[in-house]
Amino acid sequence: MNRSGLGAALRELRESSGWEAKAVARGAAMSRSKLSKIETGNVTPSITDVDCILSALGVSDEVKAEFMAAARTAATEVTAWRLVRRLGYSRKQQQIQALESQTALLRLFQSSLVPGLLQTPEYARAVFARKDLPETQLERTIGARLARQAALYSDGKAFRFIVTEPVLHWQILPPLAMAGQIDRLISASRLPSVDIGIVPLSGPQQDFPGHSFSIKDTRTVTIEMVHAETVVTDPRDVSQYIEKFEGFSRAALSGDDMRALLENIRDEFLREQETG
Repeated sequence: MNRSGLGAALRELRESSGWEAKAVARGAAMSRSKLSKIETGNVTPSITDVDCILSALGVSDEVKAEFMAAARTAATEVTAWRLVRRLGYSRKQQQIQALESQTALLRLFQSSLVPGLLQTPEYARAVFARKDLPETQLERTIGARLARQAALYSDGKAFRFIVTEPVLHWQILPPLAMAGQIDRLISASRLPSVDIGIVPLSGPQQDFPGHSFSIKDTRTVTIEMVHAETVVTDPRDVSQYIEKFEGFSRAALSGDDMRALLENIRDEFLREQETG
């Protein structure tokens, strides 16, 4: 199987499994028309598209490996944010949720924002409000992002977050709301499935943040840039990101030390609120 014949192979797999196209499209967080175009070869599916379709079909690991190998013929894939905007940010959040539901270990390094899975509604609104969305789209997008957070309470999953300390001082909300966001991190850090590390400003560093990225198990890395999202699947490249993540993990505060740092930052915001 090669990438050009992938759509037809996906259609054959769906039909042989007894799935209706409408149900698969819904499970893959894509429109029925997009699935149809993929299956007929009019649209070349992205790596994420294939992953979502296979997850919706519930195929075995062996079958998934075969199809994903064909999808990874191009090891790096770039999707411009203008295309995501056309698709709809709420649908993008649903697509991410579909992938996260099939991920046992999610590692996320953030040097820009509080991770979406840990954001308060106020923080999420501040992030997406900067994209100048119509109010109805903004509400749907915020709701879709918050819906993803249910995965934090699922059994059999692990979430590891590494955040650089400057992210926590970056005041995109009024002080009281920022204090609430820090409290959210403190409470989330006590969930059995969640491990949060904060790379402190104090102390020597052995690496540079570069950019934010997330690693789903050991199969894909997603990188958010100013103009586009990049998905990397070559195992050699994925291993580099895992190594970088683990390096920052060793430099990060965790457990009670991490929570003490968060409490200090929260108290700074509360003092600013009182004197503001």
